[in-house]
Amino acid sequence: MLELIITSLYFILPAYLANMMPVFAAKMGMPGGVPIAERWLGAHKTWRGMFSGYVGALIVLLVQCWVFGEGWMGEYVILDYSFGVVVFGYAALFGFGALIGDSVKSFFKRRVGVKPGGVWFPFDQIDFILGAFLFLWPFVSFGWEVFVVVLIATPLLHFLANVIGYWVGLKKVWW
Repeated sequence: MLELIITSLYFILPAYLANMMPVFAAKMGMPGGVPIAERWLGAHKTWRGMFSGYVGALIVLLVQCWVFGEGWMGEYVILDYSFGVVVFGYAALFGFGALIGDSVKSFFKRRVGVKPGGVWFPFDQIDFILGAFLFLWPFVSFGWEVFVVVLIATPLLHFLANVIGYWVGLKKVWW
């Protein structure tokens, strides 16, 4: 069971960082904070966020590729890192999948009247992983067990990350 948990979380790490990168990019003052479709998604879904999500996923995947090349974590690997160029494609699937999942959730969140920053449990916690898994599904073989572990672990990790983000001043609210 521990191996399944480690494998699942190691697999979804690129989507986790992709989901966090828009906050870091905004805090660093990166350009491109233009809303993608403010009327439909709200002002917080920007081109900067979308691009930074891809970069975040790429960073994790490059580190994972290096770790794989060093012979570490081999028993926990789902992705095929043997051909390094595919890492850029994986980054697109994880990064854009995660942020498009988040954007789709925002679209529906606005339609049901939840304000930006308002809580919409459990969708606020799982939107990005659903998007990433949906984008990955046609190209990467992973078991349903991996999906279930990530689906259960992510809300817990999301809550912990939000509390830490609030504590260090990256977020205005703890949720």
